[in-house]
Amino acid sequence: MKYLAIEIENAGVETSHFTPHLKNESLKVLELYEKGVIREIYFDQYHCAVLILECNSLNEAEKIINSLPLVTNGIIHFEIRELSPYTGFSRLLQ
Repeated sequence: MKYLAIEIENAGVETSHFTPHLKNESLKVLELYEKGVIREIYFDQYHCAVLILECNSLNEAEKIINSLPLVTNGIIHFEIRELSPYTGFSRLLQ
């Protein structure tokens, strides 16, 4: 299943808190990308990460997101949404 994960910065976190963890964050994201778990990654207009994950369950997606260094260090968290295939075109066949 596909999951959409949208980064949210935790309250009170300053830009300087990110810096010591950015290399490890990039390495972890690359590892997950190479494994095919992270299928797509973007920044939105606020420079927050938006990820598309391929996982077996919401629980698995949460575990993966919670393994990211910026999450484990309390700097960010993610809103995770399960995605389903679009079925709207079926209306055209009625």
